[in-house]
Amino acid sequence: MKGFARREFQLVLLRRMADYQPGLVEDAMRELGASRTEMREVNARWQRILRSRTFPRGLRRYEAVLGPPASVAQRRLGDVACDVARWPPLTLWPGLRFEIMMAPDGSVMHEWLVRDGVPAPRLETVDDLVPWSCVVGDVDECFGTVAHQDGDVPSRWHATITTSGDTYVAHFVWGLLQTVVGI
Repeated sequence: MKGFARREFQLVLLRRMADYQPGLVEDAMRELGASRTEMREVNARWQRILRSRTFPRGLRRYEAVLGPPASVAQRRLGDVACDVARWPPLTLWPGLRFEIMMAPDGSVMHEWLVRDGVPAPRLETVDDLVPWSCVVGDVDECFGTVAHQDGDVPSRWHATITTSGDTYVAHFVWGLLQTVVGI
């Protein structure tokens, strides 16, 4: 899509992350050669795309921006078979892929960054959970029983971790860890 591709898509992802990690987002914007103004403008354009009646929906929307997915597979959720598409790594997060999960009707049910093909970081204690170091799946693998909750907006996710008698909430944006708070 003219003027909106992988670089701009990363700016969209960064826009929500700035609520938690403004310093990391500033560094990432510099790496992309972008300004705060450009990030806001790109995000506003993405919001118009999401609300457009004429722009393609589902998989076609993401193909228009990110190109063809690197893989598409089926994943079962109970009795429902969903298609899952993953794109090659983005510049800012080379060990991760952007993934969308689609309902049988083709609508996007979930979208986030996932680890694929690279080892997860070593996560032995909650102190190892540093911003942007891991994704939701990494926390599941390393901490066993984790309670998941939807966030207050679609791009956010929360995971409650209980370890050594203490309870923490890990906050994720687009599947990438932003912060951990003791409760």
